[in-house]
Amino acid sequence: MYWPGLYGSYLFDDYPNIVNNTDLQISALTVPDVTRAALSSPSSEFKRPLASLSFSANYFLTGLNPFWMKLTNLLIHLLNGVLTYTLALALIRNASSHTATTSNARDPRWIALWISAAWLLLPINLTAVLYVVQRMESLANLFVLLGLVGYVHARQQMQTSNQGFVAAVGSLLLASSLGLLSKETAVMTPLYAATIEWALFGARSANQRRDYRIIALFLIVLAIPLVIGLIWQLPRLLNSGAWANRNFDLPQRLLTEARIVVDYIHWTLLPTPKALSFYHDDYLVSTGWLKPWTTLLCAFILAALTALVIGLRKRAPLISLGLGLFLGGQLLTATILPLELVYEHRNYFASFGLLLALIPLLTAGSEHLPAASARYILLGGLLSLWAVVTISTASAWGSPLILSQTLAERAPNSPRAQYGLGYTYIVLSKYDRHSSFTTAAYAPLEKAMRLPNASILPEQALIMMNARMQQPIKIEWWDSLAAKLKARKASSQDEGSLEALAKCAEKAECIFDQGPMLQAFLAALSHPYPSARLLAIYGTYAWNVMGDRTLGEKMLAEAVALAPSQTPYRITLAKMLILQGRKNDADQEIAKLELLNLGGRLNADMAALRSLPETP
Repeated sequence: MYWPGLYGSYLFDDYPNIVNNTDLQISALTVPDVTRAALSSPSSEFKRPLASLSFSANYFLTGLNPFWMKLTNLLIHLLNGVLTYTLALALIRNASSHTATTSNARDPRWIALWISAAWLLLPINLTAVLYVVQRMESLANLFVLLGLVGYVHARQQMQTSNQGFVAAVGSLLLASSLGLLSKETAVMTPLYAATIEWALFGARSANQRRDYRIIALFLIVLAIPLVIGLIWQLPRLLNSGAWANRNFDLPQRLLTEARIVVDYIHWTLLPTPKALSFYHDDYLVSTGWLKPWTTLLCAFILAALTALVIGLRKRAPLISLGLGLFLGGQLLTATILPLELVYEHRNYFASFGLLLALIPLLTAGSEHLPAASARYILLGGLLSLWAVVTISTASAWGSPLILSQTLAERAPNSPRAQYGLGYTYIVLSKYDRHSSFTTAAYAPLEKAMRLPNASILPEQALIMMNARMQQPIKIEWWDSLAAKLKARKASSQDEGSLEALAKCAEKAECIFDQGPMLQAFLAALSHPYPSARLLAIYGTYAWNVMGDRTLGEKMLAEAVALAPSQTPYRITLAKMLILQGRKNDADQEIAKLELLNLGGRLNADMAALRSLPETP
């Protein structure tokens, strides 16, 4: 079912993380190259080195061909399917051992198989497979699942022989550590394990007495880190500056996420192609309990589900556990962190919880629940629905043009979806002014430009397209770009757009006036606390295009001061100093680079700096 989608192309965040990430694209297995690749991810301060190395391995073996990248993702998904089967089987057997609600009339292996098969088919999990960069999510969850399987089996051993505590601790610590090397979501492993412990084991030993080792374990790996994390993050999150580049604040985010989490349930169990639109930047923000009114309703639904988690723990532990795992899976990405509001791949693990709650009900023996035939028909209908939506969506992902057209149709008010369609037309046009794709690109890009909360990506695409084709650039595109940068703090997409325009001008591929570009930079820098990346982009543009060496050096020095561990800024600053004949100052920067030269990853950069001629 996924096979047609393997023939598609890269999309959205694949470009900064993989396609345009030259540090990732290694040609030799040397320690410096591998180290540089491992630390190349621009998506996170933690760099996600294991996921980055997996992309590098793909590149080393097969280049940038997206087919092999996507096939690797599919194999990881299949392996995770095996792990969901193993985990589901262990959980079902444990639940069956101390309640009659879970039927003994059905072989637990069949129930686990249905859960795993359904999870593999779920359309909401498609982006974790075909969206290449979200290997970070699936790879992290591979270790999450391994850790939970190890923990449950260790706890089973403790129930019979009072041995296995070391294995339980090791499973959680090793899984969390390895998972974090792929994506931060693996930090949820102890919470999932604690939920399983609460629902099935009750922190009791083989003689049914309270096992204080288990309580101490979760105090150390869950409660204490949680408190430390809140103490560390809350002051920043309560500062309005943390939300400056979002179109919502903390209370609005919490209200909106209540609706989003309920939508996730709908999109998981009863998905529609329109709902699974990939781009959700047009999602309506809740500004009050009744704005929209579904906010309050969804808050009640979540409260009711939480009550079910607590109330059904003894009578129906699998339902309690499944709902608990689903809700727990939302705590990192759907609460107080200033992340984007909606992404389907955030349910990669959480969807397993919903299936764990639902499918045992649909497959239970008739002596426990009525209407067995109706339940099997319902299960068959759900599996068919999931299969149809997955294969139809995967087929669209197999063609960049069809996918862009499909996503733009599914989300007509999404700036990203409309931009994606326009960008696809630009790629297909190959900057030929006479191409029909060139003509087609203008409408979706100008539509995206005017939609609420749009970034400056559409304006950037329009300006670059016309500049490269030596066509007139509309002043309204520059005005719209500057107005957006003036109205709000630049987002990462805005900064990426400015960087693309600056590089295009630096390479002389785009010819346009410096005045509008300067106004764009000044608008972006008018907000407090500009990012190091924005300062570096402006400084490089000032040096290379405007010819203002003083301004260029000043901006790079500020960027280095803000982000001293970001080596590209320090390398650029050192180069500027050398080219001005200030060897002593440059040597100081190179000495600091030496301290950051882990595994020799900066050897080539420093050698290039030392070979530069001084031009006072």
